[in-house]
Amino acid sequence: METGTTGGVGRAEWVGLPGGLLTLRRLLLVIWTTVLTAVTAVVLGLAVGPAWAAAAGVWPAVLVWGWVLLGRNWRSWRYAERADDLLISRGVLWREETAVPYGRMQLVEVTSGPLERRFGLASVQLHTAAAATDAKIPGLVPAEAERLRDRLTELGEARSAGL
Repeated sequence: METGTTGGVGRAEWVGLPGGLLTLRRLLLVIWTTVLTAVTAVVLGLAVGPAWAAAAGVWPAVLVWGWVLLGRNWRSWRYAERADDLLISRGVLWREETAVPYGRMQLVEVTSGPLERRFGLASVQLHTAAAATDAKIPGLVPAEAERLRDRLTELGEARSAGL
């Protein structure tokens, strides 16, 4: 699996997210829709009548719809290291591409919550002086997240030395 780009001057080499993030999000979708289906069926069955319990069938439809949307969203996330900045691209309907210049980075942190750690994932959060340009790359393998943090920190220090 590709773990990053060389940061050369040529065309940006885009790197997608590993599949663990998609697995985690789909698992959460299945758990929540299963719980909501059961609760809806029981509550409507007891409160209104057994025929109304069939309305809980809307949640499996949400599961199918969400399954497809999560796949499309996961495929839309990618990043590229260029000579002077880091590009982050995401979004299906509304495409968003963020370029964070190395010299403007103030803090690069790697975070991993309990579920992310269970699935072997970590996120890289980039902080700049302007809050609107903070960027995040979710669902990376921890080794890649640490490599990216170290590289971005090194490049940020080198670029900001003249400021």
